[in-house]
Amino acid sequence: MIHLTNRQARQFMLLKQGLLGKYRFVGKQGAFEYVRQAGCIQFDPVDVCGKNAELTLQSRVKGFTKQTLYELLYEDRLLVDFPDKNLSIFPIEDWPYFERYRKAAREGGMRFQELPELEEAAKSYIAENGEVSSDGLPIEGDIHWHSAIHWSGQWGGKTNAARAVLEQLYSTGELVIHHKQGARKVYALARDYVPSRLLEMSDPLPDEFQHLKWRVLRRISAVGLLWNRPSDAWLNIWGLKSQERSRVFGELLGEGKILEIKVEGIRNVLYCNAGDLPFINKVLEGDIYQSRCEFLAPLDCFLWDRNLIKELFGFDYRWEIYTPAVKRKYGFYVLPVLYGEQFVGRIEAVVDKKTGVLTVKNIWFEDGVKQTKKLSGEIDRCVKRFAKFNECKEIQVK
Repeated sequence: MIHLTNRQARQFMLLKQGLLGKYRFVGKQGAFEYVRQAGCIQFDPVDVCGKNAELTLQSRVKGFTKQTLYELLYEDRLLVDFPDKNLSIFPIEDWPYFERYRKAAREGGMRFQELPELEEAAKSYIAENGEVSSDGLPIEGDIHWHSAIHWSGQWGGKTNAARAVLEQLYSTGELVIHHKQGARKVYALARDYVPSRLLEMSDPLPDEFQHLKWRVLRRISAVGLLWNRPSDAWLNIWGLKSQERSRVFGELLGEGKILEIKVEGIRNVLYCNAGDLPFINKVLEGDIYQSRCEFLAPLDCFLWDRNLIKELFGFDYRWEIYTPAVKRKYGFYVLPVLYGEQFVGRIEAVVDKKTGVLTVKNIWFEDGVKQTKKLSGEIDRCVKRFAKFNECKEIQVK
């Protein structure tokens, strides 16, 4: 059992995330390395001031641009869009580990007699004409279709037939996303873009329990510290009920793959990846770290367990995008503001792509945060970097 003070635990998580001190992740290689460390980053199509995956990387990766992620996904093909923790982006090398989900789609996704015929027509069209989106595929009409895998993003019901067929083939792994045009997905045949060695590789973890262990360890690594209790960090790990989760933690601990961490003021034992022990040792040395100001994504890996963030940092964050406007405490798309080792507030910033203007609609400071000149200067500098990230030439503050 490793004992940490609350501050040491916070420092550990921030160092692991690359959010404290000098930037650990730099450029395109740094962006790829962070995604590998996290296992996956969540994708969300809403673009108020950058999409969630882009926002996640801009806070950690020095020199990151939106083009950086586009190249990793659609030119270098080192990353791939595919469901993991909901819709996600993860390294293409992990493709074989998700075969059980593609198999589930193949076996359970066909909900009407004509679907196989439509699938063949879609694959033939793409093979002959190249990548296509739902509005370009010559399949007309609406159908009632229910995906076998909710995490595909398609919840079923009456939908456009072309879209349903493409989503089904994407869920089975026969298609991949070639690129995106805004929120629209453009599909291509997986065989043309996923290395054949990965397509032909059998599931490395056919045993269901071993697969659960791999997924849990991956999520612990994504957050830094997690506990053995219900958490949004476990979303879409099929079959991970309380009993199975406890057995997973027990075996990972017995195998030396995770370490027990007792944190001052927190009743539950926390766990970290054993490979992160160097970060633990670093914070125990008592170093002083350079403070940075960063705006975090709403679905940032660091925030996957918001109850843990509340206990460790005293920061209660809720994404209010689906909250009715009259019930919102802050705003539609509000980002946490991190400065040094604490959350100092939240910011609502909106990009007008036509005019190239970033508008800061509001900044809310946390109770007890002193609004010093230094803090104001750091936030101003962060806003300027954020405007550059969003390719805005002008900043307006309301």
